[in-house]
Order: sequence, then structure tokens, then C-alpha cells
Amino acid sequence: MATGRNNQTIKQVGEYLVASELARRGFLVATFSGNVPDFDMTATDSKGKSTPIQVKTSRNGSWQFTINKFADISFSEKKQIIGKKIENEIKDLICVFVVAKETYGNDRFYIVNWSEAQDIIINHHQYWLDIHGGERPKKFDSMHCAISEKDLEDFKDNWELILNKHINN
Repeated sequence: MATGRNNQTIKQVGEYLVASELARRGFLVATFSGNVPDFDMTATDSKGKSTPIQVKTSRNGSWQFTINKFADISFSEKKQIIGKKIENEIKDLICVFVVAKETYGNDRFYIVNWSEAQDIIINHHQYWLDIHGGERPKKFDSMHCAISEKDLEDFKDNWELILNKHINN
């Protein structure tokens, strides 16, 4: 079982891995170590344009969330009904999902717009609910949801997403 200290260490590893990859690509990076609620760092280019970035790190390639942070959830008896997507106030937010491996050089990165990440999480949860007839099998009112690397395959090493935001603006 992961401890609080271990969770913080993994989170920190992911943030610094992303910061170093962005610095390698010419960005100045400021990390906030959890002191900003909606993002973990900003990447700033040579012209002063900044992009906020949320980092989600895992050792095993699976990320855990609560679905009601991404969409309105209601119930019809014990069935979960996914409603409207919750809009993020930070429109240009990028999310980097990191698989932080024990061995140097084996880390994996998936870079996606936050809005697309929301869609992936919501769609995956809806698919999971559909398989189970709309009801969570053990605890119907649980908001737990998860995605895996398989759900993010199209975004592997998609650093161009961040680079293009700066080139095109």
C-alpha cells in the first residue's frame, strides 16, 4: 500500500521529469509543489508566453480520479447518470500523465489538453458503467474512476502540443 510520503515522492518525481523535459525543449519552468490548486507548473517560452501544466504521475500506468470532478453526476435509484462536463476555468491547461519507472530512461509521458483528458475520463467511466448496467457493482454511489496507458496511447510523447501552442500564438 502506498504511503503519504511515497505518494508525495512519486508526485514530485513526475513533476521534475516533466520540468526537465520542458527545459530540454527550451522552456523556463516554474514548479509550484502543490501550492496552486489547478496546475503544478508553468512553462514559459523565450517571448514570455506561459502555459499552465497539470502533472499526474503513476508507477503502474493507471491513474485514479473522482468522476464528479470532471462531470455532473446524478442517480436514478442506484444507477449513475453522467451529466454535463464541468468546464475548467483555465482554458489552455495541459495535462501530462507520467509513468515514472524505477529505472532511468524508462519513464513514459502522455501529453493532452485538459479538456480532452476530461473527455477520455468521462467516456471511459461511461463505458465502464454501461458494462455494469449503469450501477457500480460494490458501492453504487462511489465516484471512483480510473484510466490507463491504453486510454492515452494517442498522446504518447506528444510534446508538440505544448511547443505548437507557443509557435502558433
